[in-house]
Amino acid sequence: MSSSVQLFRDQQYRELKEQCVQQGRLFEDPEFPASDESLFYDSATRGKVEWKRPKDLCEDPRLLVNGMSSHDFQQGRLGNCWFVAACSCLALRSSLWQQVIPDYNEQEWDPKSPGKYAGIFRFRFWRFGEWTEVVIDDLLPAENGELIYCRSNVRNEFWSALLEKAYAKLAGSYQALDGGCAAEALVDFTGAVAESINLAEGKYGEVISEQMKLFEDLMKVHKRGGFISCSISSPGRPSEAETEKGLIVGHAYSVTAIRKLRLGERLVFSFKAEKLFMIRLRNPWGRKEWHGAWSDSSEEWKKVSDSERKNLGLTVKNDGEFWMTFEDWCKNFTDVDICRTVNTSCFSLHKTWEKEMMRGAWAKHPEPLLNRSGGCFDNRETFLQNPQFVFDVKKAEDKVLVSLQQEDRRRYKREGKGDNITIGFEILKVEDNRRYRLHKLTVQERVATSPYSNTRSVFLRRTLQQGRYVLIPTTYIPGVPTKFILRLYTDVPSKLRELKADRPKMTCWSLLCGYPRRVTQIKVHSAEGLQKQDRSGGADPYVLIKCENQSRRSPVQHDTTSPVFNTQVIFYRKDIDSPVTIQVWSSSLLSDRFLGQAVLAAAPGEPRGQQRLRLRGRAGRGAAEVPGHITVTALSSDGLAEL
Repeated sequence: MSSSVQLFRDQQYRELKEQCVQQGRLFEDPEFPASDESLFYDSATRGKVEWKRPKDLCEDPRLLVNGMSSHDFQQGRLGNCWFVAACSCLALRSSLWQQVIPDYNEQEWDPKSPGKYAGIFRFRFWRFGEWTEVVIDDLLPAENGELIYCRSNVRNEFWSALLEKAYAKLAGSYQALDGGCAAEALVDFTGAVAESINLAEGKYGEVISEQMKLFEDLMKVHKRGGFISCSISSPGRPSEAETEKGLIVGHAYSVTAIRKLRLGERLVFSFKAEKLFMIRLRNPWGRKEWHGAWSDSSEEWKKVSDSERKNLGLTVKNDGEFWMTFEDWCKNFTDVDICRTVNTSCFSLHKTWEKEMMRGAWAKHPEPLLNRSGGCFDNRETFLQNPQFVFDVKKAEDKVLVSLQQEDRRRYKREGKGDNITIGFEILKVEDNRRYRLHKLTVQERVATSPYSNTRSVFLRRTLQQGRYVLIPTTYIPGVPTKFILRLYTDVPSKLRELKADRPKMTCWSLLCGYPRRVTQIKVHSAEGLQKQDRSGGADPYVLIKCENQSRRSPVQHDTTSPVFNTQVIFYRKDIDSPVTIQVWSSSLLSDRFLGQAVLAAAPGEPRGQQRLRLRGRAGRGAAEVPGHITVTALSSDGLAEL
């Protein structure tokens, strides 16, 4: 057993199996018994269910018959089309389903050695940041000799029913799987990053340019091993109602193919287009298909010969799988769940990402400095009383992917607390040298806000400029305790870490060398009218901000005498009489050139707004003026946990 795999309820598969084989009995799971308790979380609900082993339902039972495909199985009585749609996606990638069903050959029935069969199976799910192994027995809910939940289209194949049972055990009961989101199951199957898109809000059915961007993105996701599912939201319509075109409202469909097809001369004439943008979907019911353009018996198919269909990869079967144009898909579906398998391998031809993952929790405390459940940005008084995580963007700009995931709450349904909490996060650009928690928003920039959603995870993609950032995950309302994991993907390492301390720590060394008495924030916004440094009339300026023995340098701004810096720093000052000096330099290959400086006392009583200061020479505040002005904001406080 790999140390990276956790055992659910501490059940060790091999030990339990060996005990059963030695004792000549079939495994019965005491942690998920064949009783109503495992079927329902609602104690008022009872069922007339028989628990049957596969050998009682058919001859020659098998885990898999002729491998696994997305056509193998169908949904049962449970309202978990989302789970079945996720299984359809999983079945398309053997490397991934073999991770969920480890050593599937070893788990398979062996007719030649029936004594080795112990009625025990194991499955693995990615749960809250780690792979978790779940052990189950093979007793399955049935009525009149038929399985009542997820079942295979082949009578003696049982992988889907057993996988569903393992997932139900993790959730606390089968009933806990009633209603959900395919992205949640796909994340649990793969450890992927989930993103939800509202097609209606994004106007993807109307704006062709946005539609094409989405098509290219989804095609890339699919090619690189990601998963996509979609559904039609049902405000004002009963769930599972059928639209005029045969689609089911409130029902999860899995996307099984995306194709951009260049048509031959004859087909260009027929369809009056050089390219077709197509998407293939599967209904987990194994029936009920789209009746519009490119449906299985549509006029469009009659124009395409069998050989052309084969060449284009557009095959059709009456099995719940069907093709649509991407435009029709955008117009008819409302919600898309995307699971990206983010590539972190060093040995890859595709773009690779640097991954950081942190665990955290929102926790209530009456003391503001200890409270970690402050709610969203609208709660201005308490917003910063949330966990805070700092990271760096080292390149001039970098694309950043962020996933915030709350713990799965299905297992709390029995206590009436199974609903997801509305969560989201903010990203703030902060001082380049910040090492302690934020206590007041002053010079920092609010650069990104995630969607706020009561889904299990929220996702954001942003391109950020070079600098230091604080990411603040929040619940929507204050005072809601729960755990979360935060995943951050960047092009170069970001050094993601949690900010826990409110101020510098008092140590024995502090008593000898002095402890800070004042905190000062400086933001250098811009400069103008700087001395020209080359024949073209420009300069390559940067600022150097000094305080006591500390200094921070901004990135160089090229070929300008009116640079915009937006550089922020924070200093914890022991000698409050020592000023802050802001110097402007011009970068040069041989030797950087001094352009001027401004000296600030930066005392708490000084003006807190922007100041436009004249640049002077190096001889202190009384030095001669030199060309140029600099615009800064300076804030100071003698309360070290105020800024």
